[in-house]
Amino acid sequence: MVRTSATGESQNGIRIGFVGAGKVGFSMGKFFALGGLNVSGYFSRNVRSAREAADFTGSSCFESLGELVAASDAVFITVPDGAITRVYDQLCAYDLTGKQICHCSGSLSAAEAFPTLAEKGATGYSVHPLFPVSSKQHSYTELPKAYFCIEGSEEHLDEWKRLLSALGPTVQVIPSQEKKRYHAACVVAANLVCGLAQQGMDMLRACGFSEADARAALAPLMRANMDHILEVGPTDALTGPIERNDVATVAAHLACFDSPTERELYRSVSLKLVEMAQRRHPDVDYSPLTRMLND
Repeated sequence: MVRTSATGESQNGIRIGFVGAGKVGFSMGKFFALGGLNVSGYFSRNVRSAREAADFTGSSCFESLGELVAASDAVFITVPDGAITRVYDQLCAYDLTGKQICHCSGSLSAAEAFPTLAEKGATGYSVHPLFPVSSKQHSYTELPKAYFCIEGSEEHLDEWKRLLSALGPTVQVIPSQEKKRYHAACVVAANLVCGLAQQGMDMLRACGFSEADARAALAPLMRANMDHILEVGPTDALTGPIERNDVATVAAHLACFDSPTERELYRSVSLKLVEMAQRRHPDVDYSPLTRMLND
């Protein structure tokens, strides 16, 4: 996939095209182009977006899907998750023999997104940057520091790992059957944290804080805690009443919640923290706390 000349310079032997010119298409294309890969160009229902992406990456804007397929060895479908298989079905109108069809969804496996690849003589891959791509113009600068998680057809999987690793990221190959579990892990560690943060801010507002003051008050606590988690791991970073086995304080906290949903949120997450605290302090008896949280 990547050829090396006698002078040691990397020469890309694969042409990569994009269907879809949103944030992910812009960012991945620029990331590839700056890494010396051959970005053939873009096709999009919005021709203006495709032209902008082509200009941004120094590639071509294709007027038809068929032209992009003919000019590309690998086609990245960078559209919203719900549209990936629909776009793939449109690709199937063309000769896909020997083509590599890719998407960047965190939740879909290649086999789920491209169910008829084998009969088309093509191979399929999911190439997911474990990073929040939030900007067309700037997110590409962060991708070399991201983890990329990939899965798909065996035929070129190791080649994609080598290609992506050469651009800077750490690359992890994951089992295709675990793609949903992988995505759930990402959501728990990133999106669900937003819900916990909002819960804390809502409770501070009940104590008289404005929304802005609640956010400002929690910011140093949250930043320091996240830094510690990433430095030493969640179990060793754990502090607070669960880690101290303070049953009375945890019981008092549970009494603060008027909503059963909010109480269950505190209770279920606290049970996870008890597991962590028990691993950290195997000689401490956390069973009274566990029973209280389970009641």
